[in-house]
Amino acid sequence: MITVFLVDDQALVRSGFALLINAEDDLEVVGEAADGQQAVDALARQQVDVVLMDIRMPRMDGIEATRCILGRPQPPKILILTTFDLDEYVYAGLQAGASGFLLKDARPTELLSAIRNVAAGDAVVAPSATRRLLEHVLPTLPATSPPSGPDSRLSVLTEREIDVLVEIADGATNAEICQRLYLAEGTMKTHIGRLLSKLGIRDRVGLVLFAYETGLAPRAG
Repeated sequence: MITVFLVDDQALVRSGFALLINAEDDLEVVGEAADGQQAVDALARQQVDVVLMDIRMPRMDGIEATRCILGRPQPPKILILTTFDLDEYVYAGLQAGASGFLLKDARPTELLSAIRNVAAGDAVVAPSATRRLLEHVLPTLPATSPPSGPDSRLSVLTEREIDVLVEIADGATNAEICQRLYLAEGTMKTHIGRLLSKLGIRDRVGLVLFAYETGLAPRAG
């Protein structure tokens, strides 16, 4: 059973999510909070698998709550809930360690799939959706790559690992990466595992952020 904790200042939103999630045999909502501080306090006493975290809330917003919760031992996975007009906050949430993001107007099947994917440690949302978000946000952020030459953090990667990283940042699915780079599925997954290990990154969303931050993936705009 995958346990879920809901954090949103709108009671109707929490009720809607709870009805949807609890209708599934493998998912269960085990707690709720109306703001970030309530969530931090509750999750200090309770272990759960996945937290659905809103961003804009009174007392403590979702970004600060994410930092607090993920700073503890054995933290849950956190899925940020957002709309495209709050992209800059989503970026901050991902940097704080959230496993990904989900649009509040996502279809019910997308929400349920995202929860299961987060719990399994897989990609949270379609890579193309991650790319759309980053293309919208990153042009507004200060450049982090050196003015000339490749970023030194890329030196630990092989040429093939960089190829795979570029495809991930481009929004390619696993199947598309295999097709474009002529890789077997097992080989492709090995490359992704090595990327995560070498770079000390938790998940695929982090790899996309890294590719943009190092200038490996071109910024839009």
